[in-house]
Amino acid sequence: MTTYTAVLRNGTFRVLLGTRTLNIIAGTLRLIALSLLVYATTGSPALAALAYGIGFLPQLLGAGLFGALADRVRPRRLIVLGYLAEAGATVLLAAVPLPVWGCLALVATVALLTPIFAGAQNSLIAEALAGDTYVLGRSLANMASSLAQLAGMAGAGLAVAALGGRRAMLLAALGHAVAAAWTRLGLANTPAVSRVRGGLAAASWRGNLELLRDRTIRRLLLIQWLPPAFITGAEALMVPYAAGRGFPIGVAGWLLAAVPVGMIAGDLVVARLVRPAWRERLVPILIALMGLPCLAFAAPVPWLPLAAALVVVGAGFAYSLGVQEAFRDALPAGGRGQAFGLLTTGLMTAQGLLPALAGLLAEALPAGAVIGLLGAATLLSALGAAPGLVRRQDRGEHRRAAEDRGRDDRVRPLPMG
Repeated sequence: MTTYTAVLRNGTFRVLLGTRTLNIIAGTLRLIALSLLVYATTGSPALAALAYGIGFLPQLLGAGLFGALADRVRPRRLIVLGYLAEAGATVLLAAVPLPVWGCLALVATVALLTPIFAGAQNSLIAEALAGDTYVLGRSLANMASSLAQLAGMAGAGLAVAALGGRRAMLLAALGHAVAAAWTRLGLANTPAVSRVRGGLAAASWRGNLELLRDRTIRRLLLIQWLPPAFITGAEALMVPYAAGRGFPIGVAGWLLAAVPVGMIAGDLVVARLVRPAWRERLVPILIALMGLPCLAFAAPVPWLPLAAALVVVGAGFAYSLGVQEAFRDALPAGGRGQAFGLLTTGLMTAQGLLPALAGLLAEALPAGAVIGLLGAATLLSALGAAPGLVRRQDRGEHRRAAEDRGRDDRVRPLPMG
């Protein structure tokens, strides 16, 4: 059986994992410090929340206008430029007394680039790792992301308290810059996979439409987009839910921390103990495990059982390990970067919209009832995954057809751009 040690022997993956983890820690520190600064300046909770979430929605525009770049430019160059852009923007936020609208506009502008260099990163991982090694690599990346977010949140509080908001952002900028240097020195300068040229925005738009028209790819995208979005919407209500139930101060933090703890445990169990053939079969069951515990929030349950329920919710996120290999195999070889960028964009957009929708619903309904409704929506998405993903006997034919499309893209300007 493939092990995590075998995955970490791959030098390309080690660099991508390390730099991505460092970048997430730095980005979390930047967002929290900026949100605190905006709140201290304006006294507006709405503007502080906007500062924290402003990086989500612009990614949709970035994928639509520039997504094809992920396959047209050498991946190392794209990733380095992405990290440097984040470092430069963070330095400006820390050193220049911009108005609040200027800070938000700067963060939103940098977010336009996220689908491009995230697509390049994920495409490189898909090229570097094969078979079950790829699935375990994605598992390691998921766990590292969860740990990095926890470390970033914890470190942000300490850094802001010790250094102040602006100096804490300079520390975040240093993290982004180190990630850029590490990428430049540690990654091979592999060529771009697509030789197609022409209008970038038009090619990006056509490429995204081609991906979404493919029924298999569209279904796999929706399976990866919807359940996390519903759960993110539920998480966004934990603070008002805990307050409304009269729980002790700090309980909301414990409830929020339970989900990433469960995510780490679920990834470890599913990646190491579940056979590859069973991971796809477990997808609807694990999605149901994400949704079912949320129903308990509609009843007057004590907070400790609710925290345990959220650990189960987090463990259900391991369903993605049963989807990722099928998704990679369904993609055209010449358009993987754009496809992974579209995947990231959909995740970020959905996770940006659902908390807002959940907040609006919570204006009319109790927060616990809304969390329960989001759990029910997650259960419905599990039903959508129940018929199976790509049947294994069909996946080889789909992959060969996708590779043929990718080879064609290198010769003539087809929609994959």
